[in-house]
Amino acid sequence: MISVTLFLVLALSAIDNVLGSPLESFDNSTLALEKRTITDGEGTSNGYFYSVYSDSTVTGTYTNGAAGEYTLTWGGTGDVVAGKGWATGGPMSVVYSGTYEPDGNSYLSVYGWTTDPLIEYYITESYGDYDPSTGGTYKGTCSSDGGEYDIYTQTRTNAPSIQGTATFQQYWSIRTAKRVGGTVTTGNHYACWEAVGLELGTFNYMILATEAYSSTGTSTMTVS
Repeated sequence: MISVTLFLVLALSAIDNVLGSPLESFDNSTLALEKRTITDGEGTSNGYFYSVYSDSTVTGTYTNGAAGEYTLTWGGTGDVVAGKGWATGGPMSVVYSGTYEPDGNSYLSVYGWTTDPLIEYYITESYGDYDPSTGGTYKGTCSSDGGEYDIYTQTRTNAPSIQGTATFQQYWSIRTAKRVGGTVTTGNHYACWEAVGLELGTFNYMILATEAYSSTGTSTMTVS
């Protein structure tokens, strides 16, 4: 499949005011998405599912590469979440490698959603200046793939989700020794979450995601 390049351009508010809704395009134009997944903000590339979320104050580009590869560059003051993986998540061994160079607030995670209940989850392998556990509720630890992860939960109230604006729980497994490259056995984390009373629902998409907020950087990752 032909690679898709997404341009996330600053100052879309004026366009939104004219059109009455965010502009969505994937052909060397602007993109502004208002929830975590939109039909035009996801698709398939070389056999992999990809998803891109951004708000209107992010600048940069997202590019699908060969097989499970993608590149994200970013800047601006808003939030962007982008990556490649599977349309339906679940227990699997996610193998990844690449370069991750954030300057500021950013996370590199196996990232996904479930429904019934609506859960946003992160298995975070590395992050930038901001510790994503800040403000969370500590639930325990998880040993997996040669490392230790701290488990946290947070509540998101009236926030963007795959079901529109909603209130939902986030589950976090945060690796205590950061790394960029390796295997993430997702089923281990699901079991650890269940053991501390964190229920999952029906799996929706799951990607190796680069997320960034009010920062700059670049991430070129390959997932399989």
